[in-house]
Amino acid sequence: MRFETLEQLADICLKENKTIAEVMLEDQAKETGVSVYEVFRQMAEYYKVMKEAVQKGLTGNTKSRSGLTGGDAKKVADYMQQGESSLGGPSATAMAYALAVSEVNASMGRIIATPTAGSCGIIPGVFVSTQERFGWDDDKLVYGLFTAGAIGYVIANNASISGAEGGCQAEVGSAIGMAAGAMVELRGGSPQQAVHAVGLALKNCLGLICDPVAGLVEIPCIVRNGLGAVTALAAADMALAGVGSIIPADEVIGVMLEVGSAMPTKHRETGKGGLAATPTGRKLTKELVEQRRRKAKEAKQPSSDMN
Repeated sequence: MRFETLEQLADICLKENKTIAEVMLEDQAKETGVSVYEVFRQMAEYYKVMKEAVQKGLTGNTKSRSGLTGGDAKKVADYMQQGESSLGGPSATAMAYALAVSEVNASMGRIIATPTAGSCGIIPGVFVSTQERFGWDDDKLVYGLFTAGAIGYVIANNASISGAEGGCQAEVGSAIGMAAGAMVELRGGSPQQAVHAVGLALKNCLGLICDPVAGLVEIPCIVRNGLGAVTALAAADMALAGVGSIIPADEVIGVMLEVGSAMPTKHRETGKGGLAATPTGRKLTKELVEQRRRKAKEAKQPSSDMN
């Protein structure tokens, strides 16, 4: 890629009079040796999977194998139909869709890691809900994925997108920043405004720990996806309104790396700290361990019809 920072990316866009999506699409094609058409087609397939995951999460069985999660996206969607929600229709829809995709992931369904499986609901939640709201065609949203991809590329190479390395700020936080920046560009904002949206979004997520109960990508991961979609929309609106990130986005990314490196190991995807270490978290973990032992024992016992 021709850029290593978001500032460099915005400068290229300004000099060449291109969007972030256009720069990312062209650079990715050159770097992979694949035609622009083929790179775009592959991304379009990814977006198709995202839309399918939203639909499955709202209509299918999303009960996870652990039995801890599933069905909350439907609850939120049904609640919205009862009247005016506190959050408001568009944001509540994005939240429900993000929950839906994350629940599909927990139930071993097909999703696209954006940028990880643990944060897979945020971008689809934001993208699919706004597509329905504004009547955009799929191609527009596919370009938005290239915008998000460029932002994720910078974050991954200057900080981390791994919960094990940087906490949940690296997974959910990165996805929120990616969605926020992409939404600015989808709404007609400039690359500079998109970069500000990333900074605004990431500042709100600094220090978010990765504390999955029983080590599963379910609690609190799924709920964080739903709330993350709302944060992304808020950050995009702030940037489009002219609010800037006083601390440049690239510097915020640097802080993500600093904070993630200083974060205790128990708060980085080990399931040994945070919510995972609460009395309820430990109780759920113990119950799941015992459940697995029973199933393993039953699997070893000979079937009665073999006698």
